[in-house]
Amino acid sequence: MSTATPDKPSGAVTVLITRRVKAGHEAAFEQASADMTAAASAFPGYLGGQLVRPDAEGSGDDPMLYHMVFAFDTAEHLQGWQQSPTRSLGLAAIAPHIEGQTLRQVSGLGHWFAEPVGPKQAPPPRWKVAVVTWLGIFPTVYAMFLLLGPLLAPWPLLPRVMLVTALVVLIMTWLVAPQLTKLLKPWLYPAVPGNAAR
Repeated sequence: MSTATPDKPSGAVTVLITRRVKAGHEAAFEQASADMTAAASAFPGYLGGQLVRPDAEGSGDDPMLYHMVFAFDTAEHLQGWQQSPTRSLGLAAIAPHIEGQTLRQVSGLGHWFAEPVGPKQAPPPRWKVAVVTWLGIFPTVYAMFLLLGPLLAPWPLLPRVMLVTALVVLIMTWLVAPQLTKLLKPWLYPAVPGNAAR
């Protein structure tokens, strides 16, 4: 679980949960998930969530695998939700409808530009972070519209935005941003003369 020290404020935290649903339990699982999402939305810092069904574009090949993506504005607010009796009740309602292990991944936007291993270096200036973030988000969003635009055209605006933004966050966090930071590492973290000789 992602945690933050009290003297260091955390950024937005995105959670991806993958569950395998029992055959014939799809409707009950989706209802229980919707109830849990509604409950989470009442908690401080909740930014939104989206249930990605197996038949959704980009959800995977397994016909019984569901993905849930949601976000809180800080790790502290996420922890408040995770430790709440409300969440425990929601998990209890979902449990009869799933099988196998539940997979959970947590990532914050701060992880996109984690400092490289090695001599202590200052984090990159905000304008460089903004440039690299735009370099990643622009083509990712463009690709999402090209790939999913026709499929999502009949959808209402809010579900379209929720799905596209959830996919962009996932792709940025686990694919695009790590590659960009690796590629642009010399620019983001220029060598400090004093460290070169160490």
